[in-house]
Amino acid sequence: MASFDKKLSSLLVKAGCVTKEQCEEFLAQAQSGGKKLSEVLVEKQAVTKHDLLGVIAAESNTPPVDLEKIKVADEVSQILPEEVATSYGVVPLDKIGDFLTLAVVNPFDVLKLDDIRIITGCELRTVVALESQVETVLAELYKSVEGKVDEILDGFDEGDVELSENKQEAESGDMDLAAVSDGAAPVVKMINKIIFDAVTSKVSDIHVEPFEHKVLVRFRKDGSLLKVFEPPKRLQNSMVSRLKIMSKLDIAEKRKPQDGKFQMKLGKQKIDFRVSTLPVVWGEKVVLRILDSSNLALDIHDLGFETKCMEDYLWACAQPYGKILVTGPTGSGKSTTLYSAIKHISSPEINIVTVEDPVEYTMEGINQVPISNARGLTFAAALRSILRQDPDVILLGEIRDKETIEIATKAALTGHLVLSTLHTNDAPSTITRMIDMGLDPFMVASSVLVIAAQRLAKRVCKNCREPIEIPTERLVELGLPQVDIEAHEGEATFFKAVGCSKCANGYKGRFALLETLRMTEAIKRLIIAGGSVIELKKFAVEEEGMITLRRAGLRNAMRGVTSVEEVLRCTMAD
Repeated sequence: MASFDKKLSSLLVKAGCVTKEQCEEFLAQAQSGGKKLSEVLVEKQAVTKHDLLGVIAAESNTPPVDLEKIKVADEVSQILPEEVATSYGVVPLDKIGDFLTLAVVNPFDVLKLDDIRIITGCELRTVVALESQVETVLAELYKSVEGKVDEILDGFDEGDVELSENKQEAESGDMDLAAVSDGAAPVVKMINKIIFDAVTSKVSDIHVEPFEHKVLVRFRKDGSLLKVFEPPKRLQNSMVSRLKIMSKLDIAEKRKPQDGKFQMKLGKQKIDFRVSTLPVVWGEKVVLRILDSSNLALDIHDLGFETKCMEDYLWACAQPYGKILVTGPTGSGKSTTLYSAIKHISSPEINIVTVEDPVEYTMEGINQVPISNARGLTFAAALRSILRQDPDVILLGEIRDKETIEIATKAALTGHLVLSTLHTNDAPSTITRMIDMGLDPFMVASSVLVIAAQRLAKRVCKNCREPIEIPTERLVELGLPQVDIEAHEGEATFFKAVGCSKCANGYKGRFALLETLRMTEAIKRLIIAGGSVIELKKFAVEEEGMITLRRAGLRNAMRGVTSVEEVLRCTMAD
């Protein structure tokens, strides 16, 4: 910062705060003592800190700030890496939308500010602060990692979290030495704290990721990954070993992926966790999927689908036999939609059996079969056995191969209601996917009741959202029919995501978008005639009134539930 000290001395002389001779003397004292010029000037009472700030602020046309009177939230440390903030002498104060408020020592160094703008991807709103205050705040904001570990564990009551089966550790014969060393107890407590924070924050996944010089813990909330913690690199092996012990995995095996599960009790609530380990360059990455049945919206009427989509889905659930298919990518909420249908159908007079890999949520009164490829219990093998168990309703976690889809289709045609999932982009393309898997078009048309394509979209935060105007021409261009625009004329309110302390980048929570293709007689004839995906979709939209995923998303944007940007992110153009 020597160049800034010279700049500051010239500014003070120019402002008449000190003479040139005095400034040269103070500058020499600062250099010999290894101090900052500003620090020496305040110590010698040559100028006050307010005068210093005033001179720099006036010259750079930047608002001044007294960091001693500001409480900087710990969360802002995630905005800028510690090494960048310390090297550049800046303190991130707040981030709203794409605007980052930054306290800087040297507002004249535009090159460094450009670097930060590129690193963060944000527009900067700079304020000027004293160098000594910036250093103090940075030291507090970016504490040593060991200090952070001690801090987050202080006062944490381990009684809040416990393994449902205390025998799990005892049953694991071979323990890693790192897991039973002197640091084991803090690691156990730290893992419990991470899990406790994840569950109370209602996240869906916990990622423990090893890198060359650090370990990251990230939570997936509302579909986005957020960095929450950076434990010491030396605790990496102990953390992985602890998670393996909890999941009854082989802690000596570090070169192959492993899958396991465990259950923990948080207060009176039992939470299931599905664990996956994966060898990477710098160790083993561990991902925990949180399966909290209390977060599962099982009432089918609470799913919030469009009226027509809900009518199609409920109609299919009321049929005595046939196939209901829910399609979409991993993490699009297909399981929730299927479980809701099972809950809706369930009654003491109906025999319901599910085949899942793995069983994510246990349900009272439902026979649930976990797949085990190691024992030869595949989807197809389980389905054959189930058909000899006199079922009324069958839920298949996923249709993966020709054998499974053939058995499921025959079951649907012989008096069973079959619910399952496929990985396709939309409802019409599911038809051609099944034909490609080996089904005859006539079998597809005869067995399927409804196909529902699903996506999860983020809800815009009601606390910070801002209304915006979108021209009608733009809405039509995006794929919203004129009939929807006219139906909501004068009522539609569009919002944009902003971002505040109560949300993640302007969004809070998620909801489902559904596109349902009901097998009407006209659709069946088109399938048997060999209609293409484009022909099927065009006919379904124009003749059958099918609401596409894009249209459903834009309808929700009109109601202020989400933003147009989020709809464009999670749906394809029609």
